[in-house]
Amino acid sequence: MVGALSAGPIGDRVGRKPLLLASLTIFGLASLLSAFAGSLLMLSIMRFFTGMGIGGAFPGAATLSGDYAPQRLRATMIMATFTGAPIGGFVCGQLAGLLMPNFGWPSVFLVGGVVPLLMVPALALWLPESPRFLAAKRSLSPREAGLLQRLDIRPGQAAAESLDLARGKPGQDVVQRGLCPANRALWVIFFCSLMNLFLFVYWLPQVLHLSGMTPAEAARTTSFRELGAILAVVYLGLLIDRFGPERTLAWHYAAGVVFIAAIALAVMPYLLLAVVIFFSGMTIIGSQTGANATCGKLYPARMRTSGLGWALGIGRLGGIAAPVLGGYLLSIGMAPPHIFLSACAFAVIAAAATGLLALRGVHAEPLADRSAA
Repeated sequence: MVGALSAGPIGDRVGRKPLLLASLTIFGLASLLSAFAGSLLMLSIMRFFTGMGIGGAFPGAATLSGDYAPQRLRATMIMATFTGAPIGGFVCGQLAGLLMPNFGWPSVFLVGGVVPLLMVPALALWLPESPRFLAAKRSLSPREAGLLQRLDIRPGQAAAESLDLARGKPGQDVVQRGLCPANRALWVIFFCSLMNLFLFVYWLPQVLHLSGMTPAEAARTTSFRELGAILAVVYLGLLIDRFGPERTLAWHYAAGVVFIAAIALAVMPYLLLAVVIFFSGMTIIGSQTGANATCGKLYPARMRTSGLGWALGIGRLGGIAAPVLGGYLLSIGMAPPHIFLSACAFAVIAAAATGLLALRGVHAEPLADRSAA
């Protein structure tokens, strides 16, 4: 949450590439040091900085993708960027199963730290900055000048003035836009979406275990949800770009309610259960990825990182509240399947808030000048 909220203004004022490099370095070092933590306090501190770095990397990567994508394909490109999260979750889950029995839990943090740190020099050399920031740069390398030429952008400050760069305080501008009904709706969507997502993620293995699976079987079956989330990128971004998020995401959240309810209430053979979990990941995790893309599509370029960062930061409050709510419901005697089922309520609220974007007549252009596309 801290990383997402603080990273937005940095990315909009300083640049997307410095934000990404700093974020990767922070969470890479913090993850690496987590493997050598000698106490619970030190491990907690390192995990805090790991989360801060990841929180900054997500909006930075998504915004940089959005800056290079045309308006008609922006949601699709941003969703493709976020596909790395479920792919990484699936791969790391498989690696953890191989590493932990032989090398213990620190090995997972070692891999999680070494990989991003190896990426930092590669990105520093080959990752391009946003074209808006390159156009305002005084001295361009031949590679950067060639990139602007291919994009038909003239270097120089005069050209940059037409490219919607942040001039004042983009974070403050986002807060002021909190008076806008569409912005309030986005924050409700992110809060309820991550509340729904975390209840779904935390309680699914427990529900499967109570159905008779061993913990190892439950973990393997749960991994199908990440594969479903990857599939959502194939079609959801295109639908958002074609029909808008108001209809596409609302129906997507509503479909997730059906699959969550089926897992919690129905007894199914293993193959059918795996299919339902696959589709639940496609709709629940895919909807959150679609919300990220929607946010990047609605905000103008000068505040795109701040807008997405604030939405993710506010959404993280829902992620923090989800385990607290789950623990409270468990303490008053509610069965885990019913706690899992409570995620449906937040999916319904997210669907309604997404639908309100259309009812209020708010689309991408009123939130952003057309020149910002």
